[in-house]
Amino acid sequence: MAIKSRSKVSAQFSMSSMTDIVFLLLIFFMVTSTLIAPNALKLLLPQSNSQTQANKPITTVSITADLKYAVETTIVPFDQLESFLVKKVGPAASYKEPPTISLHADKSVAVEHVVKVMNIAKRNRYKLILATAPEK
Repeated sequence: MAIKSRSKVSAQFSMSSMTDIVFLLLIFFMVTSTLIAPNALKLLLPQSNSQTQANKPITTVSITADLKYAVETTIVPFDQLESFLVKKVGPAASYKEPPTISLHADKSVAVEHVVKVMNIAKRNRYKLILATAPEK
């Protein structure tokens, strides 16, 4: 008596489910990449050879060529800049080490405007670093 098995395993591989997964991943990455917005203004930074890396800054302050001040991407008038920074960063006493603010100033901005922001940082005991572009 010959016994035959009724169920045979198919040796074929179906690619349709694999292509569905690839298309779903593609759509997912396309949608999430459009949600990412840059956190910086377009500035021409001064160039420097000696760049040092600081610990991760808590926030950035930008000064554009037309003397507009921005914290992250929010434009803030200069007379409200200090109160806006204190509200955003908080008092320096609440940190183990002074919070770091990264200052991005366009290279055409006069030094006096940069010093004004430096004075705000000093009054509030924040550590301030000046962002530069690498020299070519």
